[in-house]
Order: sequence, then C-alpha cells, then structure tokens
Amino acid sequence: MASDDRWLERLRLELAWFTGQAALRSRGAGAILRFARVLRALKRWNYDLLGMDEVCRRAVTLPEKRRFVALTFDGANKDLIDFAYPVLAQHAVPFTIYVPTAFPDGVGQAWWLGLEQVIARESRINLIMGEKEQRFTVTGNAEKKALFSHLESWLRSLSPADLSAAIADLCTRYRIDLAALSREASMDWEDLAKLAADPLVTIGSATVNYPVLANMKDTAASREMAMGKAVAEAAFRRDVRHLAFPFGDRTSFRRGHVVMAEEAGFASAVSTIPGIVDAEGRTNLRALPRISWDGRVRSLRMLRVLVSGVAFAPVRPTATSQT
Repeated sequence: MASDDRWLERLRLELAWFTGQAALRSRGAGAILRFARVLRALKRWNYDLLGMDEVCRRAVTLPEKRRFVALTFDGANKDLIDFAYPVLAQHAVPFTIYVPTAFPDGVGQAWWLGLEQVIARESRINLIMGEKEQRFTVTGNAEKKALFSHLESWLRSLSPADLSAAIADLCTRYRIDLAALSREASMDWEDLAKLAADPLVTIGSATVNYPVLANMKDTAASREMAMGKAVAEAAFRRDVRHLAFPFGDRTSFRRGHVVMAEEAGFASAVSTIPGIVDAEGRTNLRALPRISWDGRVRSLRMLRVLVSGVAFAPVRPTATSQT
C-alpha cells in the first residue's frame, strides 16, 4: 500500500472512531485477527475470544449478542512460542496456528527473511531479474523498505522453482545461509507438540512449503493442501480442519483453490483479505477474511474500528430526490 493510501486509511479509521461509528454501528458476527497484541483491550470491549471451530459455528448460526474475535498466527515462527505464547497462556486466550510442515522438518525456505537480511545489511544490491542484471543503491530506511516491497512483490510473482533459484542466487552473492536462517526462525516438532498439548490451541495447516498457490499448476496446488493436512494430522494425531492460504492476498490464490480446500476436507480456509465474518452463512467458510494488525503503526482506536466492521461495511447509495 502506498504511503498516501496508508495515510488516507488511517484518517478514515480515526474519523470512524471519533464519530462513534465503531461503537454504534458494529456489523457482522466477528473478526479474525492476525496478530498477538491488545488482549486486555479486546476483553474490555466485551468480545468473545474464540478458536476456529467455534468461529465456524458462529459463522453459520443466527447472530449472537456478543461478537467475537479469533487470534491467528501464520507459519511456525519461533517468536510465537518464545514471546507470544506465554502471554496468551497467562490470559487463557484460544488461538490458531497455521503450520507449513516443511518448516518444522527443517527444510522450509523462509525466502522473505533472506531478502530482508540482504537489504538490511547492504547498500548496493545486484541481482538477476528475468534475464537482466539489476543494480540497486539504497541507503536510508525508506529506500530499503521500498526495495524490499518491490523485490518481495517480484519474487511472489514467480513460480516456486524460479523463486527458489532467484533467492538462492541472491543469498549466495551476499553470503546469507538461507537454510540456517530458516531453521533458526522456525519452531521444530517438539515446540509444536507443546502447543498442540494445550486445549486452547488449534493447529491448522498452511500447506507444506508455503508457496503462492496461484503460481502453481492445479495438481501441484491441490497436492500442497492435501499433503500439508496429512503430515500435520500424522504429527499431531488429530484432525486438522483449518487452512490458511499462503500469503492469502487476492493475487495469491484463486476461486479454484477455495474449491480445492473443500475437496481436501478443510472446514475453513482463511485469507489475508481484510473483512468481517458475517453470521447465518453469509461468509464463505473457505474464503474467510482476516484483519492483519501491526501495533507499531495503528492505534487501539483504529483496532476497535476495524473489529467493529464499520470499515468494511458495504456502501449503500443514498436516496436522491427528483424534481
């Protein structure tokens, strides 16, 4: 999102707060969040904190008096068990973690971390994009953030094989051990077993390798979903009923992948497309919206507006008189 767009979004959300829309005009049954903060605020606002099984039930039944929030975490990032889980356990908060099974096996490729480390360390970066050598000079934080956004978008447009080759070339040039970096940042099966033993934790799947499904052939994408589910079920000895589409934005998966999720046996599948979960079956359980949250750039006022659903309310045409 461009800086002007972010500024306009922030202004719109702050205005919704100050005009009272978030408190007076809440809509939908609840929201699914993708973050690990502000638990006290959510409880103070009288939201029910739910796991994904209960989210699915609420999404197809009549609206209840209290709305809900569900906390979700993508990937098997070690920060979750080291920092977030102790806080969540202390407050007895249910949450869902979506596991890409290659990562606890130690063979997942967290290419975004390699890209991030190269840009953070270097001021001059060369790489091959397509068949042409590209050179970038970045010094300040703003330039580095812009370059990361540009290169991440490009890498996510590639097929899995081309992406792997491109990030391997980049990391080799700048002496980044991507395999070690990926292992260090990820939980292992022992860490995940600790989470799975907690009845408040729901284990979901994020495929095997966390690829951009839209860049794969349908048979390969379907296999990623089915194998991710099967490996997780074998590891945790339980049904794995919930899926997160890797990356989850509008360019990362297609309508056909929603059908594949149902065929694979998932009760739900979440995206990262912002929105609110409606009641009475009005939201497709295998294309659920989620609200990504970054407390560094958003206030609690903005959070309350987002989970209220006001920011995502459909625009209705106003009546006009004819003379």
